[in-house]
Amino acid sequence: MRGARFPLVAKPAYLRIRSELEERIHSGALPPGTRLPTEAQLCEQYSVGRATAQRVLSELAQAGLVERHRRRGTFVAEGARQENLLRLAHPTLHGPEIPGRHAVDSAAVIPAVDADVGMPGIDPDTPVNQLRRLKFDSSGDPIAVELTAVPFNLAPRLLDEDLERLTVHDYFARNDVPAAKSRVYIDPVTLDADTARRLDLAEGRAVIRLRRLTWLADGGLAEAMWHIVRPDLVEFFVEHTIPSTTDS
Repeated sequence: MRGARFPLVAKPAYLRIRSELEERIHSGALPPGTRLPTEAQLCEQYSVGRATAQRVLSELAQAGLVERHRRRGTFVAEGARQENLLRLAHPTLHGPEIPGRHAVDSAAVIPAVDADVGMPGIDPDTPVNQLRRLKFDSSGDPIAVELTAVPFNLAPRLLDEDLERLTVHDYFARNDVPAAKSRVYIDPVTLDADTARRLDLAEGRAVIRLRRLTWLADGGLAEAMWHIVRPDLVEFFVEHTIPSTTDS
């Protein structure tokens, strides 16, 4: 199963453009305060339509990476690293839940009982894909540990993906898995020894855990995951941007 290979699906234009801009923001090539191209300029630069350009800038704003101002334009956000919780909760908003570089810590098919994340409604012996990744900021500091579990029957090719860049909801969309609803829980937890080591923090320190459950249209569980995040390096907010019809 792990060895099977399937044709790659071309990345949508909006995702390719947004990923490029995200990488430039995180690398410092586009520092805070930098004005991004307008929708019209993106259309000309990348040969895409207005709707694609608008989606790129809107999703960057929803991720907290840029700020959009009517008549002034779109600018790289200032201040502390911010992440929009809407990105984590939205089952159809694709791209990394927490943008930036990821490194795979482990990836395996295991019984659900061993997944280290609650999977309500899933039999303990059900095979699941378990993926644990580390998330780094632009300076290379670890800011989060992410653990994801997906029933194997829903995603038999999941571990053949580019796991450093994988977004589970995007995988679902590309493979016609009907994810319909997500719920995010925000839990204060203390660090266990293994997670503390991965984050370069002291065991027992208080941190934030973002826990997400995603369900299918028929009510079955599609995914269970959590992020444990360093609160000293990430600031969270919830914001929904209503796309503007003009961008000067």
